Amino acid sequence: MEELQRDHLLRVGVISSTHGLRGEVKVYPTTDDPQRFRDLKTVILDEGSELITLKIKGVRFFKNMVIVGFEEFTDISQVERLRNCDLLIRRDQAVKLEPNENFIADLIGLTVITDEGKKFGILKDVMQTGANDVYVIDGSDGREYLFPAIPQCILNVDLEQETVTVHIMDGLLDL
Repeated sequence: MEELQRDHLLRVGVISSTHGLRGEVKVYPTTDDPQRFRDLKTVILDEGSELITLKIKGVRFFKNMVIVGFEEFTDISQVERLRNCDLLIRRDQAVKLEPNENFIADLIGLTVITDEGKKFGILKDVMQTGANDVYVIDGSDGREYLFPAIPQCILNVDLEQETVTVHIMDGLLDL
């Protein structure tokens, strides 16, 4: 089997705690659609020092959490150490994106340039709000800026060139 590389993986959840005595864990989903856990056969556990592929044997939902059981664990003592560990998937397991959609992990760190060709800063985060996403940009001037991810503001995302082209709408920098 090919060696797993972290930069080819996407996070779908974080283990928050154990659940019950049979080795299940509560997972805080970091994916847009927590129901996708039903379709996953395997996930990759990031223990920091190593990546371990785990087989999913059961998935249930409780409030905003996903309760997951793995074939490799049958007892609470085996999973207590996994608190705060990420659950990852390979890119080929990811949902198919629509045109002009990107994974947040691919956007972080891109250089932000204005439609006038000037470097504006670095995209450091994407906040998911109800209406539209908001790009958090560390400006070249040391300030933090929030840009709504709308077509009038985010003109182009070029993953090959590692750039995001923005239009600075009137009043946007005054916030």
